[in-house]
Amino acid sequence: MATKKKAPAKKKTSILTDEDKNFFEAYINNPSPTGFEAEGQKLWLNYIKPAIDKHEVDTYGTVYGIVNPAAKFKVVIEAHADEISWFVSYITPEGLIYVKRNGGSDHQIAPSKRVWIHTRRDSKEQTPEVKNIFLDLGCISKKEVEALGVHVGCVITYQDEFFTLNDRYFGGRALDNRAGGFIIAKVARLLKENKKQLPFALYIVNSVQEEVGLNGAAMVAHTIHPDCAIITDVCHDTTTPMIDKNVEGDFGSGRGPVLTIGPAVHNKLLDFIIETADKKKIPYQIDAASRFTGTDTDAFAYTKGGIPSALISLPLRYMHTTVELVNIEDLENVVKLIYESLLNLKPNFDFKYL
Repeated sequence: MATKKKAPAKKKTSILTDEDKNFFEAYINNPSPTGFEAEGQKLWLNYIKPAIDKHEVDTYGTVYGIVNPAAKFKVVIEAHADEISWFVSYITPEGLIYVKRNGGSDHQIAPSKRVWIHTRRDSKEQTPEVKNIFLDLGCISKKEVEALGVHVGCVITYQDEFFTLNDRYFGGRALDNRAGGFIIAKVARLLKENKKQLPFALYIVNSVQEEVGLNGAAMVAHTIHPDCAIITDVCHDTTTPMIDKNVEGDFGSGRGPVLTIGPAVHNKLLDFIIETADKKKIPYQIDAASRFTGTDTDAFAYTKGGIPSALISLPLRYMHTTVELVNIEDLENVVKLIYESLLNLKPNFDFKYL
């Protein structure tokens, strides 16, 4: 008796176009260290411009696009633009360069890495306790190093670039949180492409200086003073080795966006996002945050008498390394969840608990 062959599984249709992927690769590869985000912000703004009515840039470089700016009810979707890096802190008489952190740079991955030292004339090379990390430019004196334009305060980033792994992951340095910047811009572009008219003003915010204290978000939250904010960032994929799930929780790549419960997260806004995910059959995971989320959510939540805020995170493997990985389907599901939440949100949403 002949056996019936199973029909091949249908390949899921991606919402990411070649244009999206090309932008994302260029965006990841462009260095945007904390405090020096301007070039990356230009790339981001050029990608989002077709989808917005106007844009603003604040004094420290946070960029935000606005859709329907005349509306009174204001909604923010936000990510941060900066990446961890290093500073030149001391040049020895023999021409070796010592460094200090700019953000939460991991000293354990630093030995033998090649880097860019960002000067007016860029030069190369990197050659862990932080006090033992140094750069070797092949120079034999401090004078020779300085002749290359390198001085105390020059910022340093790794040379590693974007890659795709097994058609399942996007990888590279700075997916924390350039992935988030891509996500919110893609949401804006989808709204434009699908001709969706929102009944409120949408602010698509790419903040600076998150890695050193949520600074850009705190500033721009005061400027915009939105009625609510949906933040997207990355969180640890805890399924990889040497992560204590008892402490960090159990969530991983491929299982969908991570929704956080905690004091900074507004319960009614979170419930609304969960209901949207259930209705649209978007998979999600739940994280519990003790005290603070550690993301820009905290800056928005505790600004100007309190801004109702929620956090949608993208599971990330190997955070703060040069081989950070995000699952492509997870990334698309974060886009879908924010997009669908915006379509369902109404200006008369009642944020009051009592």
